[in-house]
Amino acid sequence: MRGMTRRGMRLTVGLLVGAGMVAVELPFIALSGLALLCVYMWPRGRRKVLEPVTAVARCLTESARRRLRFGGADFSYGYDTERALKYLAVRWGLGLLGGCVVISALAGATVVLWASTAWMFSTIEHPVDVAETGVGAVFLLFLSLQAVFGMATLEARLARHFLGPTHEKELQRRVAELASSRAGVVAAVNDERRRIERDLHDGVQQRLVALGMLLGRALRAKDETRTVELLRQAHEQSRQALTELREVAWRVYPTVLDEAGLRTALETVAERSAVPVRLDYRLAREPDTAVATVTYFVISEAVTNAVKHSRADRIAVTVNREDNTLFLRIQDNGGGGADALGSGLFGLARRVAAMDGRFRVASPAGGPTTITAELPCA
Repeated sequence: MRGMTRRGMRLTVGLLVGAGMVAVELPFIALSGLALLCVYMWPRGRRKVLEPVTAVARCLTESARRRLRFGGADFSYGYDTERALKYLAVRWGLGLLGGCVVISALAGATVVLWASTAWMFSTIEHPVDVAETGVGAVFLLFLSLQAVFGMATLEARLARHFLGPTHEKELQRRVAELASSRAGVVAAVNDERRRIERDLHDGVQQRLVALGMLLGRALRAKDETRTVELLRQAHEQSRQALTELREVAWRVYPTVLDEAGLRTALETVAERSAVPVRLDYRLAREPDTAVATVTYFVISEAVTNAVKHSRADRIAVTVNREDNTLFLRIQDNGGGGADALGSGLFGLARRVAAMDGRFRVASPAGGPTTITAELPCA
């Protein structure tokens, strides 16, 4: 509720500022159109007129961008002077309408306040009339507040239409992203193969070599007591090799993810962690296999990195879903300073990018370190 109120206040201020900007934008559009019309057949004069027109248009458009960003409408921009002028030529109508909406809301709030004050502290001669006025004012206030959010949405869509990247540029950007994510997937797969090979070589293989040597020494031993001791050591080595092999298999892909679901897999990660992990799991239903797999590995690797490098004594993991987006948040209370371009976090970023998601790391010196990821899960 507090976040909605804060957003409503920001949008109201944005609409008021936008309505005030009409006093500058409308004369500018009228004078610019008249000046360009007068020099339409004179190329040199047209260039002279276009220079100040372009400068003022960009200044007004950048002001609109800052105002929209203040209201929460932040998106990529890619516009030229012509599109900026078209935007300003159309936006003033929405600016006036937004001002009327805000004034209506303020009028409704004023009447509601007056009616409430009169009802509580004054002697009312016509209570029915006051009650009807108050009800009408409440209805006006409700509609105006709804219209504030609607007008903010219309303003954002208008700006995105005129100031956002064109369809061709958006396709080019998308192709570049897909090419980058594909390269990232290939690199991530190769890194995963090297990690598995390293785990098998440095862990399981060494255990098996030691096991073979112990069994060979047991076969050559003359003393029965020595043979029993060597066999006992060989049995311990085989047990440790089996444990490490299970660890490697778990890191490759946890079978519990398919057998019991994402929540159980994440609870297992929390239980196996050397640092206490608080899991806040808010999903009402299981995501699809691809999203669940990426979610598991992002959280598992992030927790592992925090345990190894952050010197934290507490880790909090949150998994939430809003509309068609899955939100992950892993925060530890360690010393901070995590490198987002390090091999571990960069590998997680590539995993998320392969799913067309977003990955961010905030780790100021002194902590805390917060890792967030957004995964589309339509």
